[in-house]
Amino acid sequence: MPGRGIAYTPLVALISAPEGSIVRRTLLALVAPKRLLPILCVSLPLLYAQRGYSRHPDALWVGVGMCLTFVLVAPVSYRVLFPEGLDLGHGAIRLILYAAIGAGAVLTAGLYLPHLMGIEQTFLTARSSLPIDIALFLVGGWGLGRDIGLEDSLQRERKRTAALEREAEQAQLLALKAHLDPHFLFNTLNAIAEWCREDGATAERAVLELSGLLREVLAGVKDKTWPLERELALCKTLLSLHQIRDPKMFTLQWDVDEKASSVPVPPMLLFPLVENAIKHGPAKGHRGIVRIFVELRGDRVHVSVENPGAFGGPRDGSHGLPTAEKRIALAYDGGASLDVHSARARTEISLDLPAAGPRLAA
Repeated sequence: MPGRGIAYTPLVALISAPEGSIVRRTLLALVAPKRLLPILCVSLPLLYAQRGYSRHPDALWVGVGMCLTFVLVAPVSYRVLFPEGLDLGHGAIRLILYAAIGAGAVLTAGLYLPHLMGIEQTFLTARSSLPIDIALFLVGGWGLGRDIGLEDSLQRERKRTAALEREAEQAQLLALKAHLDPHFLFNTLNAIAEWCREDGATAERAVLELSGLLREVLAGVKDKTWPLERELALCKTLLSLHQIRDPKMFTLQWDVDEKASSVPVPPMLLFPLVENAIKHGPAKGHRGIVRIFVELRGDRVHVSVENPGAFGGPRDGSHGLPTAEKRIALAYDGGASLDVHSARARTEISLDLPAAGPRLAA
């Protein structure tokens, strides 16, 4: 039938529009069930009346052509002319153009199409029906176009809000990346001052290790990711500084799979966990083994930090675990996990990370 070809050609042209264009977004929104069902609820009774009150057997295809013309042209033309909604602040020229498009589309489908098919006047193409058809075109296009525009605006605002929240989170985490327990710093500096008088070699070693640690912390603030071996080296320096201050404070068990050394991780991800393990374990008088365990398991990396002393639950004002949880959620977008459990007077923090690295920069 000729009527089918006339309706199909603009459909192909519109759907092949560049992805992300307002035309494509509008057409995709129209096939959503919440809009397609109301469109069918209006179109099907009109087509039934067109078939029942028209004499020509092909009158139905004229109705189909008119309905398709409405669906493809009315909301799209409204969205193109009024992308930010109906606004007469710049004059009524766009409104006049919209009305002209509506009248042209209806008259073309209602007069030219039947003439092309050799069909006499039908229910929808009668001269008394055409003004109603035009009104339905304009009002329906306005309603659908406005609904799609409002949904588009809502989605943009949600994305904008999510982006702002992410930026705020990143700004907060950027500051927290540089977190270093001030008590540890002050105590180490005081110890270095004493070693300068009593043990110059130890003081020199402590100064070099502390300066190296601070240099890496500052570098980590700028980097989005770095190799796991670099993160572990930073943690090892922290543990070494604690042992310089008190060699009997704890025994370090370092069990690291070298195959995991190149895995990219967000900088300063493990550092606060190791810092917390010392602060709430050996520094609280729980002497024993501090164990750092890393293993590459297929496409996942398992990391655990163990310390003596039972886990007492999250504490008010604590930054270590909450910061790590936020960073994992932000960087891996649900693709990683952190677990804390306590058994036999020991605490273990376990991380399960993808070996491919973070999905997003934390």
